[in-house]
Amino acid sequence: MRRNFYELATAGPAPIASEALKHIAAFYAIEKEIRGRSAEERRLVRQQKSRPLADAFEVWLRAKLALISQKIKLAEAIRYALSRWQGLTRFIDDGRIELDNNTVERSIRGIKLSRKNALFAGSDGGAEHWAVVATLVETCKLNDVDPLAYLTDVLTRIINGHPNRDIDQLLPWAYRAQALKAVA
Repeated sequence: MRRNFYELATAGPAPIASEALKHIAAFYAIEKEIRGRSAEERRLVRQQKSRPLADAFEVWLRAKLALISQKIKLAEAIRYALSRWQGLTRFIDDGRIELDNNTVERSIRGIKLSRKNALFAGSDGGAEHWAVVATLVETCKLNDVDPLAYLTDVLTRIINGHPNRDIDQLLPWAYRAQALKAVA
């Protein structure tokens, strides 16, 4: 949603788009204050501070939409936001949800940037294998597991006869749990 208003505001004079960005910036300011807190603390602060802002922003968007031509890009941007309002404001009621998907976009950037490499995999099977390895590496990162150490250890275990029935123990999130038990 923010991107739509940003593109309009940077293209030239667009006071309504610029004002929308100020409304959105207020949410980010609150998120900056609560970053690192527990999900419950985040939810409570969001209920107290972000909910009134969201309610006022929605009313503001509807009022502006009624004033402008329905055929311009600004109207499209506002309709986009309003049609997804429930999803856009879900973060207020759940402290586990981030305000935006920037974290996810950053985590998949490596895969996105190297996806051209998959074009040279040689075959569909090669591309599928590449996708499996790339998925395992990114899943390791999300679970705070060193991908190289993980792949080295897991491949060694498989070569040494790890039972197929226990393959779930070798997935990154289970592997991390095992490593934590070993440390404790």
